[in-house]
Parts: sequence; C-alpha cells; structure tokens
Amino acid sequence: MTHRHGHGAHGSDHHNHHHDDLDAHGSDHHDNHHDDLDAHDRGRIRDLRHLLRPHSHSAADKVDAAMEATSEGMRALWVSAAVLGATALVQAVVVAMSGSVALLGDMLHNAMDAMTVVPLAIAFIAGRRPPTRRYTYGYGRAEDLAGVLIVLLIAGSAAVSAVAAAGRLAHPRPVSGLIAVAGAALVGFAGNELVAGYRIRVGRRIGSAALVADGLHARTDGFTSLAVLLGAGGVALGWDWADPVAGLLITVAILAVLRQAATEIWRRLMDAVDPAMLDRAEQVLRATPGVLGIGRVRLRWIGHQMRAECEVVVDAAASAVGAHQIAVAAEHALRSALPRLTTALVHTDPQPGEGTDYHAALATHR
Repeated sequence: MTHRHGHGAHGSDHHNHHHDDLDAHGSDHHDNHHDDLDAHDRGRIRDLRHLLRPHSHSAADKVDAAMEATSEGMRALWVSAAVLGATALVQAVVVAMSGSVALLGDMLHNAMDAMTVVPLAIAFIAGRRPPTRRYTYGYGRAEDLAGVLIVLLIAGSAAVSAVAAAGRLAHPRPVSGLIAVAGAALVGFAGNELVAGYRIRVGRRIGSAALVADGLHARTDGFTSLAVLLGAGGVALGWDWADPVAGLLITVAILAVLRQAATEIWRRLMDAVDPAMLDRAEQVLRATPGVLGIGRVRLRWIGHQMRAECEVVVDAAASAVGAHQIAVAAEHALRSALPRLTTALVHTDPQPGEGTDYHAALATHR
C-alpha cells in the first residue's frame, strides 16, 4: 500500500482554478452597470431554463463535458417519454374499441416504461449537486440506483407477461377488431424500438448504465408488442392457443434482456470498467515525460463520470515542484485520452534505490 499526499489535493485545486477562470471569463460578458440583484435574478432564470432544457447552444455558455453528458441524458429521457406516451395513447384507444386484454397489457407496459423517466430524471438532476462533507464524491451514484429500479421494472414486466400468458392459455378469450389490434401492436413495437435504440446509443455515449438499462427495458416492451401481433394473427387463423404460447416465448426473451441489464448494473455497482480502457490509461501514463514507471491504476464510474487513481514513479532526485509538474502532465494526458474522465488523482513515488523502502512506515498497515 502506498501513501497518497499533495497531488490529490492538487487535482481538486486544479479543477477549481479552471472553473474559476471560466467563471471570471463569463462574468466579463455582463454589463457592469447592472447591480448585483439583477445579476442574481438572471442567474436564477438561467438555472430554471437549464433545468427545463439543459443543453444550451449559446456560444457564451461554457458547458463542461460532465454537464453536457447530463444534458444529453435529460434530453433523451424527455424525447423518449413523449414517444412512449403517444404510443400508449394510441393503444389505449384501440383497447377501448377491441377489448383486447393482450393489447391492454402492452399499453400498460408502454405507460410504465414512459414513467421510468421520473427516477432517471431525478437521478440526473441529483447528480448535478456538488459534493458535500458527507457525500464527498457527489451524487452521481443516484444514476446507478435508478438503474437498479429499472432492472426491477424489467423483472416485473417478465412476471406480468408470464402470468398473463398462462392465464390466457388456461382461459382463452375472444378478441374483436383484429386488424386494429395488429396495427396497434406494430405501433407499439415501432415506438419502443425507436426509444430503445435512442436511449441505448445516448447511454453508451455518455457512459450512463442506467440509461442503457432503460433502453433495454423499452426493447422488452417492443417484444411484448410483437407477441400481441403474433397472437392476433394466430387468433385470425383460428388458433386460440397462439396468443398465450407467443406470450410465453416472449417472456423468455424478456428474461434474457433482464439478465443483460442486471449484469450491466451489477458491474457498475461493483466499479467494473472495460479492461481496454485500463490498458489505454496505462499506455498514456507510461508515455508521459518524466514517468519512469507506473504502479496501480484504478478507474471507477460514478454515474456517467469516471474517476482515476494512479501511481507513477519519477526520478528520486526530482524536486517537489518537478514531481508536481509530472503529476499535472499525467493528469492532463489521462483526461485528454479518456473523454469521460473528470478527475484523476496522480501520486508520484520516487524511484527506489538499492535497499531503500520509501513506504517502510506503512508496513504495519499492510
């Protein structure tokens, strides 16, 4: 175990000075003739607008990578909620006309999937809060907790689908307006697939496991829509058993998606990262001028942002200032190579001489 000292503090100071410079630059754009109260009011209005429409296209607004990722995630949530809400509304009309229990279940699935916007939106907003003395790493983990809730919703969808299919197999029910039911099933599949693809792409781009899981959840509801379509086709051919059998097959598919989503959330909660990303970080550190070797390199996700803790070996004759500059250069290289990396704590160890152990005082703690 090695001892970490001033470079962790420097990482924080470095970011704070960077944001202070941006804030000072942004303040130059305000009219100095406005008083402090007007500036405060404008800030409150700007914060409200950012909450409702987080991404700003104004060149004057300096939005860092973390806030941009949060904004993109929020935008994905609202767009997909609108699509699924419209899909559920169309299906509700057909349910009222046809009395299809299968389509009713599909409509409820879509409505529930649209409502998953609420926990994810809360998680994204909570993730913006700055760290406190109790939550020193901030609130980014709220996204992962939302992902757990979404996995539970997928499991609930699988259970409801299985129960409905078994009930229909035991007690077949007539369905009227099969053409309208088939059309509504296609609408449900198309709407869910559009939302699923959109959420998964955005979630992977911004590094949000919760948003990816929510996209997979939308895909399960698309499968449910196909089950409704197949069931309607089978009923049209006189096969009353077609609808429940198709429902049971789709339940198996939902369970497969559930396993994939649960695995992804589990890995995120356990601080798992792509080994290729770790390889990239190690290559970058080795290539940093002044780095003679590397020790442990650890990466972890907090929400859709990544943190790194690294150990590098420098010349034992280097001054404190020289070692500090090497640590800064290593942090800069890491943040340039790993787009979602927002903080890197780089600890410098002097190159050990023969018979020298710079960490001997820590031997009792190992």
